[in-house]
Parts: sequence; C-alpha cells; structure tokens
Amino acid sequence: MKTSTKPVQSRKRLTLSFRDLGRLENYGHSLAAMGYLCSPTDKEQIKEAFQFARSKDFTVALRGAGRSYNDAALNGGGIVLDLRGMDQVLDWNTQTGVIRVEPGVTLQKLWQHVLPDGWWPPVVSGTMATTLGGCLGMNIHGKNNFRMGTIGEHVLEFTALLPTGTQVICSPSKNPDLFHAMIGGLGMLGVFISITLQMKRVHSGLLEVRAWNVPDLSTHLDALLEGAPQHDYIVGWLDTTASGRRLGRGQLHAADYLSDGVDEQRVVTLRTEYQTLPPRFFGVMPKSILHRFMAPFMNNLGALAVNNVKYHLGRAKTYRQTHAAFHFLLDYVPNWELAYGREGLVQYQSFLPKETAQDTWQEILRLSQRRGLPSYLGVVKRHRPDAFLLTHSLDGFSLALDFKVTKGNRTRLFEMLQDFDRLVLDAGGRFYFAKNSETSPETARRFLGDKTIRLFRSLKQRCDPDNLLQSDLYRRLFH
Repeated sequence: MKTSTKPVQSRKRLTLSFRDLGRLENYGHSLAAMGYLCSPTDKEQIKEAFQFARSKDFTVALRGAGRSYNDAALNGGGIVLDLRGMDQVLDWNTQTGVIRVEPGVTLQKLWQHVLPDGWWPPVVSGTMATTLGGCLGMNIHGKNNFRMGTIGEHVLEFTALLPTGTQVICSPSKNPDLFHAMIGGLGMLGVFISITLQMKRVHSGLLEVRAWNVPDLSTHLDALLEGAPQHDYIVGWLDTTASGRRLGRGQLHAADYLSDGVDEQRVVTLRTEYQTLPPRFFGVMPKSILHRFMAPFMNNLGALAVNNVKYHLGRAKTYRQTHAAFHFLLDYVPNWELAYGREGLVQYQSFLPKETAQDTWQEILRLSQRRGLPSYLGVVKRHRPDAFLLTHSLDGFSLALDFKVTKGNRTRLFEMLQDFDRLVLDAGGRFYFAKNSETSPETARRFLGDKTIRLFRSLKQRCDPDNLLQSDLYRRLFH
C-alpha cells in the first residue's frame, strides 16, 4: 500500500480583496464573467470562504480545471473557489485498486499514479486535465458508458463539506440521497474534500483498437448498438457536413483491454513515460503551435474539406494504442479550442433513446445545414441509465456537436440550439450540464421532471440553507 499526505505547514488565513477580481472564461471561450478568485488548500480555508461570503452577502461557485463548455464554473460578481490546490493522493492500495484523493487531483495525476501498478481509472473524459471534483460534480462519462456507466458508479465513498460547516460522509449505503445528488449536482450542494474510488485492473499499457467506416447514420447507430456488448470501449466520429444519403456517415473506433500475458512488454508499456503524448506532430511540428494552422479551416468550407478528407482516408484497420492516446484526444493538440477564434465555440450534446435517436439527429443535422450553421465535429457514444438524481443518462446514444461562435452568428446559433432542444425533448431526450449553454429553465424542468427538481431543491435547502453555492449555470437553470 502506498500512502501520501500533505506536508504539515503553517496555515495562512484566506483573504479576499479587489485584486482578486478577474475575468474567468469557460473552456470554449464563448462565455465569461468577472469573479473573485481564491484558491483554498484545505477545508478550513473553504470554511473561511463560506463564512466570508455569508457575512458579505456573496455567492460561491466551485471551479476545478475550468474545462466545462458552459457557465458551470462562472459566478458573475461572486466568489469562485479554485480547488486545484487541493491535489493530494491521500491513500493508494496497490492490491485492491482503491484510491482516496483530494478534489483537485486531475485525471492525469490519477492515471499516472495508478498505471505503473497495473490499474487504470474506470471512467475518463476526453481530456486528462479535468479534476476529480469537477468530474464528480458533472458525473462524467467516457467511451465505455454502456459497460461501466458514469464515474459516480465507481465512487465508494466521499467526504463533503457543506456550506453550513458540517462535514458529511456519503456512500451508496450511507446518506444515499445526498450521495446520488452531489454526484452530478453541479457543485451546488457542497464541496468534495476527499473522494474514494475503485480503479480498474489492467494487464498492459496498450489497448487493441479496431477502426472502420460507416456510410450513414442508420449504419452508424446500428454498429454502435451491436458493437457495444462486444468491446470495452466504442465511439463514433460523425461527419457533420455530409448530406443526402451520406448524412451521419463516419468512423467507429472500438478498443479492448489486453488479457493477462498477451503483452510481452507489459513492464515497459505500463510506465508513465511510455504513455506520454508526443510533443511534436509527426516528430517535427511542435503541437503547441498546431492550433494556429487549424484556424484557417475553422469555417464552413474548411470543415467540409477536412471532414471529407478524414472520411475518405479512413479504412478498416486494427492496431495497438496506449491508453492515454486512445482516451485523451482533446490533449493531442494543446489549446486546440483557440483555433475557433476570438468568440470561441459551444458544444451541444443531446442524449436520445435508441428508438428515437436516428430520426431526431437526422432532423438536427439537416436543420443546421439548411441554416448555414453546420457543426464542425460530431462524436457519438452508446449509453445506459444510472441512478443519480440529475442524470443525463438513458438507454440510447449521445451526440456531441461543436459549433463555432462569431459575432455575426451568436444570436442565430443560440436560437437554433433551442430549436434543437425542442426536438430532443419531444423525442424523450436528455441533456448534460457540463456541455450545453443554451438550456433554459423550462427545458431543464421538462427533461428532469418536477419531482426531481423538488427533491433537488429540498436537498439544497438542507445542505445550503443560505443559498451560498451558486453559479451562472445554476441561476440560469433553477432560479
């Protein structure tokens, strides 16, 4: 068993001043707000922040790595607690794969800590920069949701600090109502101060990956549905610019763990340095500047050309790939989001039952093309339901679409996304609060249901009676 703890040091009292007022943005750089940023390093400083907010009539929002595409970590005119300073691995059992960490530990630090011992996080996002506190606050899913569910399903226990100053321990059997509400609860009920997770045993640092093209949306979804039970991971890239009979065509990638004894270089491939994503593209161009070369293609004509090339270069193949390279595509090009320009991008993700997904997404894709506002990237995943209160999951699929925001299209774009919302709701769909930034209170009420919202408000009153925890997202949806 490996254990690490924070070094004992003299505590500094948390203070706030106008010098701490700054502009914070979402990950897509399409939304921003001024807030007082402070960075606690322990629970006592979090308590001080709550006490200060209560005495000065401020609100408090929580922020991890700031990787949400919407306003989940923004709090205009209020306090924003940056929890990245609480980033210690508190306990690690190499035999059982159980790890206890602080909320500021990133997925990168997590996998680098556990992989050399033959373990991997059971659920990861498309970037390793996200913090565990943020991952739980949004209850992230990965390319294996159909098999492993959301990250919350692998939390054995967490300790939370409520705005009242009360510390509470939650698990599926201890305070289960709060357990299932805080995970996916947008950071609006309390602060995770320690998180205990079960890791997944792996026998190699490599995955066996299979890739192949699919000619249209029907084939795309059928392949995901049929392929999910056969693989550990499966994900689809969707050509959002294709039309007519080619609408929804794309490319699927399925991956499987290697069985014990298959990887003869296991000792090597499990090393952290073996997983490290290369800093240069083709060994020549520094990836740190690659987003500048992507920018000229971030327009309707450029996206059409890039999507066509990607599809036609795709071919059926099987190969081995490191865990990091397969999972963390968003980290392959640093600052890739800057290629979208000054106004940034928005991501629209909808979740639809398998019975209605094809017809609804065909209508959405055609509508975006007719209005001259096509998505530049589409990603499709297979999902299953879960028991969390503000869940986005269901028995079906998700489609994530990236849209470029400009000064000229912002109003039309957000109007179109709200039209998408109506189509998705009519088809029995759901939404994910880490992504969409157009969701209205009425949309949230329709897909969550009045009973769920009443229960969430009741827990909010119990855990945060002074309503200190607020974010721009929370006010947008629940006020």
